[in-house]
Amino acid sequence: MQPKTYICIDLKSFYASVECVERGLDPLAANLVVADPERTEKTICLAVSPAMKAAGVPGRCRVFEIPPDIEYIMAPPRMQLYIDYSAEIYGIYLKYIAKEDIHPYSIDEVFMDVTDYLALYGLTAEELCQKIILDVAETTGITAAAGVGTNLYLAKIALDITAKHIGLSINIQKGHMIPIGILDEEAYRQTLWKHRPLTDFWRIGPGIAARLERMGIYTMEEIAKADEAMLYHLFGIDAELLIDHAWGRESTTMADIKNYKSKETSISSGQVLPCDYDFEDGKLIVKEMTDLLCLELVDKGLITNSVTLHVGYAGRFGRKSAHGTTAMTITTSSASQITAYTLKLYEQIVDRYTPIRRVNVSFNHVVDELCQQYDLFTDPAELEREHQLQKAMLDIKEKFGKNAILKGMNLQKNATTMERNQQIGGHKSGMNLQKNPAAIAPNQQAAGHKTDVC
Repeated sequence: MQPKTYICIDLKSFYASVECVERGLDPLAANLVVADPERTEKTICLAVSPAMKAAGVPGRCRVFEIPPDIEYIMAPPRMQLYIDYSAEIYGIYLKYIAKEDIHPYSIDEVFMDVTDYLALYGLTAEELCQKIILDVAETTGITAAAGVGTNLYLAKIALDITAKHIGLSINIQKGHMIPIGILDEEAYRQTLWKHRPLTDFWRIGPGIAARLERMGIYTMEEIAKADEAMLYHLFGIDAELLIDHAWGRESTTMADIKNYKSKETSISSGQVLPCDYDFEDGKLIVKEMTDLLCLELVDKGLITNSVTLHVGYAGRFGRKSAHGTTAMTITTSSASQITAYTLKLYEQIVDRYTPIRRVNVSFNHVVDELCQQYDLFTDPAELEREHQLQKAMLDIKEKFGKNAILKGMNLQKNATTMERNQQIGGHKSGMNLQKNPAAIAPNQQAAGHKTDVC
């Protein structure tokens, strides 16, 4: 069987790099953060430019944590612009690799199975990485790093640790090195078995690392040589993956990823509220979110029979979040039916006297609408009328915009639907911002730093 070769490419500080390119700035030299200036200085930066990282600023810091002696530009997030750049870059990848051999891991990171392409192009994996990354830089101005591995895990570790931390690099573009890490199982054990901290490794977070440290384990070598029975007792079935990764092994292939289908499907919506909400205003938010999720069901031709609600309280009260699931007697996409169950659940699990800051609504056991079921107390004709009304609303929103048709609850003082309809992933889409703000608008001071007025 032919040995596999995988590539993992990560676009450097993607959101910040896009904003730099849009302003005609060098992404590797300019000081820029992507954050919403309309929020408080406690807001988290979505990205900071590589130059800011080089100055010691963490990638996901809060605005007030940026050292006051660093001058920088604050760019409001423009999510639609980042999606457009990502799509353009994906198009560049398709010039070299078929979509069947590419797995988009996130908006700025992809895995590629290049096993059958090296002989085709007469290139090594490093050279192919180099060629693709240079094409991306020349076409879009966005820089990237890459990892090459004999399995998907090693490609990811070669990117995250070998390329980014140790700094194995080849070629030069505009005076900057292109970090490309290369690992096989032997090189992994020779160079990274003793690497610390463990949290640098993919899928090992602070919680797992802390549990391992309590057992006197601080490196991948120590995991590999640890008593497996102890690891299974500590982590259950997840120990199998941990042990494999400690040895640099990964059995999943690109074909496995492409062929994977979840046994159960769910859809969800969540938001962090801009301020403390009382019980009644929180109920309004839950009602809005449930209504929008029902429209999503209709749009996708799906139905559900189970709702999960998670409500987080303001942190200063130290209360555990409210969490609950309710099963419905029908399987439907009806907003009236689902909302009734959801609000009843809300009233059962949420404390009436503690301010609310986070809400998440999930529909579980989502299936095709052909599987719709009724109970004895449901009027199918009434549900069909509501279904047609929901479809009409979707048609209007598609043609004239999400805020073209609203319900009365969306106009209440503390409703959030109208604002969220103009966001992508909880952040401003930027669709109403001009494309090259630096060329047409001056910088203004905001909280001691420059804020681009778009």
